[in-house]
Amino acid sequence: MKMLRKDDKVVVLTGKDKGKQGEIMAFDFKNDKVKVKGINIITCHVKAKRQGEVGGIQKREAFIHISNVLPVDSLTGQPVRLSKLNRK
Repeated sequence: MKMLRKDDKVVVLTGKDKGKQGEIMAFDFKNDKVKVKGINIITCHVKAKRQGEVGGIQKREAFIHISNVLPVDSLTGQPVRLSKLNRK
């Protein structure tokens, strides 16, 4: 059985980032979600916890469901189903 791995290129199928490509950064296996670099950017308001730390607004990637992404074939550059994926 073929599976997605970290640093695989994927394309987003639905949502505000539809059609964009990025690399997988992290997995959440319990909820079947992935974090893709540059996709689904959210703003987090961070409070300084210790003296000397800087608080503020940070932008970071959020998890999206794994069914909303398709891997990109390294040979053709087109999105493909997992059963037809060629890796190099």
